[in-house]
Amino acid sequence: FYHVNAVLVENIFLLIQCFVLFYRAKELRALFGSLLQKSDHSSCGQSKKNEKLRLNEVNEPLKWRESFEKLLSSQNGLCLFRAFLVSEFSEENIAFYLACEDYRASKPSKLASKAKKIYEEFICSDAPREVNLDHATKAITMENMQRPSPSCFNLAQAKIYTLMEKDCYPRFLKSSMYLDMTRRTG
Repeated sequence: FYHVNAVLVENIFLLIQCFVLFYRAKELRALFGSLLQKSDHSSCGQSKKNEKLRLNEVNEPLKWRESFEKLLSSQNGLCLFRAFLVSEFSEENIAFYLACEDYRASKPSKLASKAKKIYEEFICSDAPREVNLDHATKAITMENMQRPSPSCFNLAQAKIYTLMEKDCYPRFLKSSMYLDMTRRTG
């Protein structure tokens, strides 16, 4: 119960942060800079150490429509995309993708515990944030967990990436959230 409430509070906080940014375009650079310098992937995206977010290009949101990869590689884009997914009740997809990215970069001594946490949170049938994976992918992932390695979740992550790229990303580009952002910054 506590975990579900913590996730809900985190998602609400994230949504509020991103909507504040969305509606206050004049302060976009300062707000994105302070908001997204955090290293925790659970806020608006993963930042690397000492990497500061900069919104140097006014037309940055226009680049996000070039490819899904460009959207995810932008801290600003990732934040807005995540807020969009929260609004569609499918935020677990990007959370899983980011958890896999974090997992792959983990120390070998941490892989087993992180793999178990990811599996319990996103993959098992009673997971609180279960992602949409077919039975075969779940079985392969479970088998991979017997010998945790950095590639343990590669297949599952690729399936969720493709789902977001083919389904969520086109809807994001047509959303009022994205279209208003391009009008305000471009």
